[in-house]
Amino acid sequence: MYTQLDIETHFDGKLKIAYLNQPDTMNALTKPSLSDLKDFIKECSHDETVRCVAISGRGRAFCSGQNLDDAFIQGNEHRDDDIIRKIVVDYYNPLVNEITRCRKPVVALVNGPAVGAGAMLALISDFVLAADKAYFAQAFSNIGLIPDTGGTYFLPKLLGRQLANYLAFTGKRLSAEEAKSYGLVAEVFSEEEFAPKSMEILEKMANMPTAAIKLTKKAFAQSYHNTLKEQLELEGDLQQEAAETEDFKEGVQAFLQKRKPDYKGR
Repeated sequence: MYTQLDIETHFDGKLKIAYLNQPDTMNALTKPSLSDLKDFIKECSHDETVRCVAISGRGRAFCSGQNLDDAFIQGNEHRDDDIIRKIVVDYYNPLVNEITRCRKPVVALVNGPAVGAGAMLALISDFVLAADKAYFAQAFSNIGLIPDTGGTYFLPKLLGRQLANYLAFTGKRLSAEEAKSYGLVAEVFSEEEFAPKSMEILEKMANMPTAAIKLTKKAFAQSYHNTLKEQLELEGDLQQEAAETEDFKEGVQAFLQKRKPDYKGR
């Protein structure tokens, strides 16, 4: 179904992992891979079986950013002068929207270098798990571009203005541990522990009350724009919505009966 992705399914379909599968280019992004990834996230969002989604890369890299050979038609003297804008608007922006509004948690498994749009692909996910050999670089300025893939929106909010400017202007490479110290990465594991430790976390996420996580994502997203008064009102509305889910009822019963809850994600 997907020409650019390798899909794994775990835990009776509750977890799906999409691996960027172009290791010869360090998983550089192309129009087909961006479309495949957008469609994958959208399908997982609406599939009631899926409770958690992850993105990773095959080979030694997570993602090296945009494939420039794919962006420009070599040898074509009549190349569209607006090609970069069209790629951003038609391919990157729809993917950013699907990831940020996905009804399920989206986890980036950064197994190696994450550069340019590849770094932002990780950072727009709900959280990042990284191998200690991974690094992150906002490399856009190295070729005279600005951060895209949501970079100009998320980086100042994640890092603050000064550090966002510094990393965007200089393209400085951050190790996984440095990225964690800046709040960009949730956990860093050794290369040997990365796969098993990440899978432990993904298994936990796949068995969490997914409906409440969806509502939490919604509340966090709206907090960027709301006043405190608006956010408190939203919390009341969403908390009531959460309290009406089957998962909440199961959570209360499990607590009272001193047993492990069996959440269904609804």
